[in-house]
Amino acid sequence: MEKPVNMPVMEDDSKDTDLLSLCKAYLKEKYNKPGNVYCGLVHRLDRPVGGVMVFAKTSKAASRLSDSVRKHELQKVYTAVVHGALPQSNTLKDYLKKDHKTNMVSVSNQKDKDAKYAELSYTTLKQIREKNETLSLVEVHLKTGRPHQIRVQFASRGWPLVYDQRYGIDKKKGQIALFASSLTFPHPTLKEDITVSLPLPERDPYTIFTNERQ
Repeated sequence: MEKPVNMPVMEDDSKDTDLLSLCKAYLKEKYNKPGNVYCGLVHRLDRPVGGVMVFAKTSKAASRLSDSVRKHELQKVYTAVVHGALPQSNTLKDYLKKDHKTNMVSVSNQKDKDAKYAELSYTTLKQIREKNETLSLVEVHLKTGRPHQIRVQFASRGWPLVYDQRYGIDKKKGQIALFASSLTFPHPTLKEDITVSLPLPERDPYTIFTNERQ
């Protein structure tokens, strides 16, 4: 399922329509189920981030998928546009600490008892010179799933995501250039790997790269 940007994954204080509730409503109608409908939340996406997600229709499937997450068998791939000319590929390793009062995450160190290890690898797909600076389209593979991990790890190295209002540098407002482009996970009953992917959004700044290829 594709999560729209700016939609919460589950109900929060805003009381805005959330994706989990929509999934339950869909299952209730599709299978004509009475009463409460089960739909298991396996993983999350930050509210401003859109892209592919997987939900579980049964508690057994949810348990098996959650186990896959713990074993790092669920592989998440994101596509982002960042400021700067990045090396072709690299692995980023940090210790990240979250301030729960401000909901901000920062890079700390291994000795900080409140900091958690974070790791990702990326590949630079394309670079374009745009308005006197270089923008890089990168494919990101998460090894850990820390809050705001991609945004903080890139920003801490001087490569903030385009339109990231929390950790970025853009004065012009726009939708953060971070998209959950694919998921690979073992099917909870068939035991074979399933890959679900989505094309890049047809919006700025992704279109800078997609239109350039044409």
